[in-house]
Amino acid sequence: MEYQLLEVENGKPIKMWTQGVPVEDEARQQLMNTAKMPFIYKHMAVMPDVHLGKGSTIGSVIPTLGAIIPAAVGVDIGCGMMAARTTLVASDLPDNLVGLRSAIERAVPHGRTVSRGSHRDKGSWDTPPATVDAMWGELVTGFKRIADKHPRLKNTNNHKHLGTLGTGNHFIEVCLDEADRVWFMLHSGSRGVGNAIGTHFIELAQKDMQQHIANLPDKDLAYFEEGSQHFDDYVEAVGWAQDFARRNRAVMMQNVIAAARTVIAKPFDADVEAVNCHHNYVQKETHFGAEVLVTRKGAVSAQKGQLGIIPGSMGAKSFIVRGLGNEEAFCSCSHGAGRKMSRNEAKRRYTVADQVAATAHVECRKDAEVIDEIPMAYKDIDAVMEAQRELVEVVHTLRQVVCVKG
Repeated sequence: MEYQLLEVENGKPIKMWTQGVPVEDEARQQLMNTAKMPFIYKHMAVMPDVHLGKGSTIGSVIPTLGAIIPAAVGVDIGCGMMAARTTLVASDLPDNLVGLRSAIERAVPHGRTVSRGSHRDKGSWDTPPATVDAMWGELVTGFKRIADKHPRLKNTNNHKHLGTLGTGNHFIEVCLDEADRVWFMLHSGSRGVGNAIGTHFIELAQKDMQQHIANLPDKDLAYFEEGSQHFDDYVEAVGWAQDFARRNRAVMMQNVIAAARTVIAKPFDADVEAVNCHHNYVQKETHFGAEVLVTRKGAVSAQKGQLGIIPGSMGAKSFIVRGLGNEEAFCSCSHGAGRKMSRNEAKRRYTVADQVAATAHVECRKDAEVIDEIPMAYKDIDAVMEAQRELVEVVHTLRQVVCVKG
């Protein structure tokens, strides 16, 4: 048995796949708070990349019956990964990768301009291209239905954020696998509109529970009960945001591939193997004979035979994995290496020189603005993979040669 069992007084047990991986005390406490909620089904499952989050712990799988916790899903609804293997090999790439990185940066809006004026945010489109317009056309009806019920969502960054990367730990990479084949990989979610939906419903849940909020272990565990109007509205909105996130990654991937074709002389195909998976989301699933809502906050579905992606940090390995369908873990695995320190702590502890040294083998930004993403701020990805060998098997091991950060 690979998991450790954490018994919770007045709560459901917690099964933790964290052998050989550090888990902070605050994260344990946060997990125990969630496990005390009355509608947790059977037990909670905890992945080896677990760390403190807002409301609920990142790296946790929360199965619920008849209720849903919006803050457990969080505000980056549908955040996840996409990877595509190409017919290229390492020797097909240009000797100097600066041009490839620049082409990708031009093709996909990324980052964010914080300004009070009328200047456009560099992280969104000024005029969305035809591919984005076409994809938005498939999303707009559902969005209007949600915004009619919740008008404050109308004026959000939606259409102009489709096909854009965002900030923080979101990235686009060019990677090589164990056979030196070239892959494109990216990490992003539902952008401004998903954030607005998440924030709106977290606030609604807290307002709906005003009378009872004092009895909760944490106000961010405010929930909607099945049968209530806001429960149904949230399920609809969260499903839409997850669809937006998946399409957001698909549009970006199209644009990354098109950009690469302008730099790489050799013709290539780019959909030899493709994976597109969420790691911040909720959906209905059947486990132990019951239909339950499974919230994965920083965890990936790993049903038997299902492909998933577990990225390391911007200087470490990443993995394409195949699920082993471990029921005790509600068929899940980790969503990455997991942070071992906060962004502020990383900035205090490390310098630009450290960042340069840690990413010497990668064509990427090496400035003060990305120190919070330094590889040393993350857990050891090999230890994380070892702790979950009952959950997934490794299909490909990737190492990045180009990394574009938001």
